[in-house]
Amino acid sequence: MTNLASGLDVAAALYPDRPAVRHQDRILTYSEFRDLASGAAELLADRGVSRGDRVGLMLPNIASFPPLYYGILRLGAVVVPMNPLLRAREIEHHVRDSAMKVLLAHSDVAQAEFATISGLCEVAAVRDQETLEQLAERASGASLLDVPGTETAVILYTSGTTGAPKGAELTHDNLSLNASVVGDMLGLTGSDVLMGCLPLFHAFGQTSAMNASVVAKATLTLVTRFDPDEVLKIVENEAVSVFEGVPTMYMALLERVGDRTSTSKLRVCVSGGASLPGEVHKRFHDTFGAQILEGYGLSETSPSATFNLPHDAKVGSIGKPIPGVELRLVNGVGDPVPCGEIGEIEIRGHNVMKGYWNQPEATSATMREGWFSTGDLARSDEDGHYFIVGRKKEVIIRGGLNIYPPEVENVLYEHPAILEAAVLGVPDDKLGEEVAAMIVLRAPAEAEEVQAFVKARLAPYKYPRLVWFADELPKGATGKILKRSIAVPDRVQHS
Repeated sequence: MTNLASGLDVAAALYPDRPAVRHQDRILTYSEFRDLASGAAELLADRGVSRGDRVGLMLPNIASFPPLYYGILRLGAVVVPMNPLLRAREIEHHVRDSAMKVLLAHSDVAQAEFATISGLCEVAAVRDQETLEQLAERASGASLLDVPGTETAVILYTSGTTGAPKGAELTHDNLSLNASVVGDMLGLTGSDVLMGCLPLFHAFGQTSAMNASVVAKATLTLVTRFDPDEVLKIVENEAVSVFEGVPTMYMALLERVGDRTSTSKLRVCVSGGASLPGEVHKRFHDTFGAQILEGYGLSETSPSATFNLPHDAKVGSIGKPIPGVELRLVNGVGDPVPCGEIGEIEIRGHNVMKGYWNQPEATSATMREGWFSTGDLARSDEDGHYFIVGRKKEVIIRGGLNIYPPEVENVLYEHPAILEAAVLGVPDDKLGEEVAAMIVLRAPAEAEEVQAFVKARLAPYKYPRLVWFADELPKGATGKILKRSIAVPDRVQHS
């Protein structure tokens, strides 16, 4: 294949007047989108950006994000998406590690955050409306650079749970094929309207929403900040047909939906980033009448690796490998495990990254003979569906017995008073680790009541001995719960 941005030129040629991107009151047609991307390429070329150069894109979901993203690609340059909430030391790491030439940063980011990168790269402020006007002035319609599909298109930095974030090199082929497969599995057409709640600087939103909508010539509606009330209005007013989110978003929508909300156009929803509790899945389907299809992937896999098809979906499952992708489960020495047994997920296929940017040792540690080791644990059933049971490093080993947090969390979500829950292991002098649960309530409940509820539904060694309540759980940019940020309060006692 070729430059990922070529898909935009195809869409603009076929459907120049079709809405491509919506954000608040601004609508970009496909021809405007293509012209703005051309203008972005011209502006960046003036700043000395050329093929292979890295360009940082530190923006929330605003109308100028897609044109700037595709403008960078038109030059054959490499996009380095960054969370606009990053602080100075994190920004410096991204800039130094990628050796980026230009950083396009949202104007809301305080100038003090860029103090440590002075002299390392040029920083250009992005003010959405003003930037769009500048891009329109420079739009030349110049053709994009035809680069091999094996060249790096995007460097996505991982969350850094095991040290400093590493940059996953994703090629034009990685991203083009992943977007096409996602579109095919969802049955996307030009009449679809996709809800862009997921951050575009994240792999999920970037591929499954933005790039997939371009491939399908559909419309992408952007939301800068997820607010369930505002999102429900947009779903109704803009006839959203495809919603993509993480479990906490679906929970929030269930809490806020009212009788006056019309979601009749909503035909399918996609959930990823974490396991969706079965109770949430059922309540959402009963409330909205739309099917939620779970998938699985990582930044290193572009991201989609598995998916539930509408006609072959199982609640609680991450589905089956997508076309062109293989998945296997292995034990601690790398041997495949039988059906029904738990093993680490390894992935091979067109979606797997080229490697970690400038980190050959880290690459070789996770990639062997084309197989990428994910660190995630799962089991399979006789029909070929896979079920995530947890992260290798998140498994709680209590007195020699393995406990997988998602199993306990699924039970907690069945309790009518519980809105959100996170289960983790904490050190214990006698047993090695103990089960703990941080919980957000929607109605009054006591710790003892919650413990009894779980104990009645799971083996006695699995119920959380430590339970405490909070107003909210720590979350990342996509709304995914960040367990590594959870600390047990001193006042919590063992039951």
